[in-house]
Amino acid sequence: MPPFPSKEADGSDAELVAGCRAGDVGAFEALYRRFAPRLYGLASRMAGSVDDGEDLLQEIFLQAHRKIGTFKGDAALGTWLYRLAINHCLDFVRSRQAKNTRLTDTLDDESLFEPAAPRETPIARIDLERAIASLPDGCRAAFVLHDVEGFDHREVGKILGIAEGTSKSQLFKARMKLRTMLGNQTT
Repeated sequence: MPPFPSKEADGSDAELVAGCRAGDVGAFEALYRRFAPRLYGLASRMAGSVDDGEDLLQEIFLQAHRKIGTFKGDAALGTWLYRLAINHCLDFVRSRQAKNTRLTDTLDDESLFEPAAPRETPIARIDLERAIASLPDGCRAAFVLHDVEGFDHREVGKILGIAEGTSKSQLFKARMKLRTMLGNQTT
């Protein structure tokens, strides 16, 4: 699945950017319509809550509106927006962690987690969402971008500003921690 829907009648990336820079409200609406659904899913998963995802989506597009002048066109517009969204989501998660003075980077203490679903029953979606939300920032970002959003490791590396090998390592760690948290020891 491609990271974003194909370019529709709303115009090409270059046309949207030019329109947004010129203050064309219609161009920004088209940009929002094209990218909001995927960015909302990303923000909700990264934040671990649909309510926080909605708030983050608004903040992401406000930031995109303010920073559209810095878009150079070196990468696709979707990649630029994803990078902006990931950074904003990671800042949100870090800020929330600091406020709660709760460490989520260490998953070794199993008392931090709710009991895993029994193996003979399917894992409830809410359990999976909770487990994803409790992953360390880097692992969660790599997991969501690769396994949920469908980006390859090269793209994940570009979006997060990390090496392709680091993306693979973070994804491996995320999968192992999810298996442990969910009590699923099979592959």
